[in-house]
Amino acid sequence: MVRVLLLLTCVVSLMLVNLTDEAQGLGVNWGGMASHPLDPNNVVKMIKDNGIKKVKLFDAEPSTMKALSGSGFSVIVGIPNDKLASISSDDKHAQEWVKENITKYDHNGGVDISYVAVGNEPFFTSYNGSFLKTTFPALQNIQKALDAAGTRQKIKAIVPFNADVYEAASGKPSDGSFRKDIRVLKILGFLKKNKSPFFVNIYPFISLLQSSTFPREFAFFDGTSQPVQDNNNQYTNVFDANLDTLVCALKKVGYQDLDIVIGEAGWPTDGDKNPNPTLAKKFYDGLLKKLAKAEGTPLRKGYDGKPKFAMDLTGKGNDQMLKGVQGVQYMDKQWCVVNSDVKNGTLLKTDLNYACSQADCTSLGSGRSCDLDMQGKASYAFNSLFQSKDQDVRTCNFNGKGTITKTDPSKGTCVFNIQIYSSAGVRHQVQHGLDLDEFANREKVLAEGLFLVGGLGCAFEFVAFRKPNSSLGELIGHPYVLRALCRLYVLNKG
Repeated sequence: MVRVLLLLTCVVSLMLVNLTDEAQGLGVNWGGMASHPLDPNNVVKMIKDNGIKKVKLFDAEPSTMKALSGSGFSVIVGIPNDKLASISSDDKHAQEWVKENITKYDHNGGVDISYVAVGNEPFFTSYNGSFLKTTFPALQNIQKALDAAGTRQKIKAIVPFNADVYEAASGKPSDGSFRKDIRVLKILGFLKKNKSPFFVNIYPFISLLQSSTFPREFAFFDGTSQPVQDNNNQYTNVFDANLDTLVCALKKVGYQDLDIVIGEAGWPTDGDKNPNPTLAKKFYDGLLKKLAKAEGTPLRKGYDGKPKFAMDLTGKGNDQMLKGVQGVQYMDKQWCVVNSDVKNGTLLKTDLNYACSQADCTSLGSGRSCDLDMQGKASYAFNSLFQSKDQDVRTCNFNGKGTITKTDPSKGTCVFNIQIYSSAGVRHQVQHGLDLDEFANREKVLAEGLFLVGGLGCAFEFVAFRKPNSSLGELIGHPYVLRALCRLYVLNKG
């Protein structure tokens, strides 16, 4: 029987799997790029506290792997896109990677590794074909290295794809086909030969970003006045339509029996008028209720199934806040804001742009959580930089325009954050900031990968930036807004 695996991303990230009865359960996608990482041991405890037993990583960072050792979790380990060229060029490089990141932990009392994700969304159109020639050879070399290490029956290599690898010109799922500029058949054959699933990431909110005429209700699960009729099948939400477009694309090339894993699907909580906690909750409530009913899609029936909002993971209407990471310590309650003596807002733009180029200004703008005047925007930007630099007083000067205050400047939905102390040791500095002028084109920024995801089960969230030539899973962020540290996924039998 064909099995459907769904992995959703969030402000939360869910995954539905139907590999075996043992594969069922709740899991977390755990991204590790942050300027002030949380202690991996505390994150592992948080995951356990929430009854989660499965974890997906985007790399194999040693402190994270060490913390996962002996946890009993089923783990998916990732290989970043920037390593594909090396691994594809020489199978010895693949063997070295497997020895260092898999074999070292694959033992009794170690890490229970189920898959190795080779790259993340390597055929994403924004990469302009950067990884078209290296993905498949890297996939082959990693599986070959896994087999040589004696893990063939246990650990399999897969590729997480973005949903833009397939399309339907008519907008109807039955017309689904793979993009002609990618050579996906070799990968499909490889996956079938190794009995591995097809991983894909689906984000319904992007449909709203790409088209102002897209029917808003079609992005959710409450029904629509404009359903899509496709032969004998009717679609009332874009999630089902998107998934069945993939089903049809696979059928057209003879791989209709492949299991499908929806690696990520979710709703951001800031960055535009549609990304907000209210709509995120609406999306997840609808999705989880759908999963709880085991409805599936018209073409594939019967899959089962510090946060921003209460959530019922069972889909039975029992909202509750999940347990957060324990032992997190904040820095002093102080903020950097614009000096009250500064009356001319036009003098602030240069400093505002500088702060935003060095730190996170995602929440600033019309329709976002921080819709402020120029003084407010500059204060938010000043504080963002100040907190990212561990409240270094030298970063709150701005030629005399900045000052430190003990009074919380937060207003309504706009939260001026306080930095946390990192207990994980390594610091990953932000390498790609955004100028305020760049923020003016919000649709372009969001559509090309600026993505906010909340950490379900995490006490915090961080704003995620996608580096140039990297995937959505390879994130740079600031932990004072930890919106993507952890992603949740659910695995169920279909």
